Amino acid sequence: MPPTQSRLTRTPRPHREAADAVPFPVRVAGAWAWRIVVVAAVLYGLGQVLAYFSELTTALFVALLLVALLVPFVDFLDRHGWPRVVATLVSLLLGIALIVGLFTLVVTQIASGFDDLAASASQGITQLQTWLSNGPLGLSSGQINDYITQARSALQQNSQSLVNGAVAVGGTAATVLTGSFLVLFFTIFLTWDGRRVWSWLVRLLPAPAEAPFDAAMHRGWVTLTSYVRATIIVAAVDAVGIGLGAFILGIPLAVPLAVLVFLGAFVPIVGAVVTGAVAVLVGLVAVGPVKALLMLGVVLLVQQLESHVLQPFLLGKAVSVHPLAVFVAIAAGATLAGIPGVLFAVPIIAVANTVVVYLVRGDAALPKGLVQHFHDDDEGEGEEATSDAERRDADEVAARQAREEGEPPAPGRLDARAGDDGAR
Repeated sequence: MPPTQSRLTRTPRPHREAADAVPFPVRVAGAWAWRIVVVAAVLYGLGQVLAYFSELTTALFVALLLVALLVPFVDFLDRHGWPRVVATLVSLLLGIALIVGLFTLVVTQIASGFDDLAASASQGITQLQTWLSNGPLGLSSGQINDYITQARSALQQNSQSLVNGAVAVGGTAATVLTGSFLVLFFTIFLTWDGRRVWSWLVRLLPAPAEAPFDAAMHRGWVTLTSYVRATIIVAAVDAVGIGLGAFILGIPLAVPLAVLVFLGAFVPIVGAVVTGAVAVLVGLVAVGPVKALLMLGVVLLVQQLESHVLQPFLLGKAVSVHPLAVFVAIAAGATLAGIPGVLFAVPIIAVANTVVVYLVRGDAALPKGLVQHFHDDDEGEGEEATSDAERRDADEVAARQAREEGEPPAPGRLDARAGDDGAR
């Protein structure tokens, strides 16, 4: 009969760590959780820093949008023999002249059409009161007068708030002036020598990260330029369509309304709704409800043209962001940063989407239009280099000297430089 094992002679159990008892899915969830917390903390800290330097960061973001708009024209002049500095200054002067011209036109139109608007508004209010009394609402004159009295009382009660708001706007005039100079400063230097600035920034990263990060941000930059160009075209079509409709219907201040629609188009979804409502409201007050309904039809027609024709054709090939993501980004931007957040939300998520998708899955996962734009850009740079042998030789000499001295390289594609170094 074999001896029985006591507790003292029993084979000891193998040593196990406490982590071995945790199921694998729970460990995976924990690993994801602490990484997400770290990323969120870094993003929160970065947001606090940007908020602390809000005047500087807002000016920088505005300048980046302007640079994305101006760089293609500057590059065109540069390829045709213009000095880079001269091309940059000419582009800026043309842009400033266009802005001043639009501002002058709007002010002139408002000054000349104000009397007509006041007279039309008086007639429109009378027609509106008649429609409210005889229309489907069937309001009595006493009810209408009560509503008008309540609105007047509310305006008088909040007059102090309006005055304080006006004072606050006046107090920010110096801030706006300072921000304008910062935008001008950033725009000039980033348009003129942005590639060298970017090369210096990328060289601050670890060497293995330089090439992929540069390639990803290059694609992000193509996304930004495509977004800005498409937004300009869409805004111009919206402004012409709604402004022409207002002019045909006899609505006063058609040109200022067109400019307002143009500016509002830079805020996707929300801007079109708000500026269209302003155009309908002016029509309602100035020319009555019938033409206001016709103006509403014009606004809806133009917005349908924008949503189903222009945006898919112009933006769909280069920017792949779902409308729900656009709406959420605008809402989050408005909550976190107010008007600047609304303006920059969509470009930021468009660029971030392109950069992350490229880093994770490469060019195969990007929109074909974006990849085609990227390759066309590379071919354009190659044609420029081969058509100007002297500039190419000078750039190569400068790049070689910079590498020997340990300085940032001359303007150029870092991923291509990394590939050349690997081949050597």
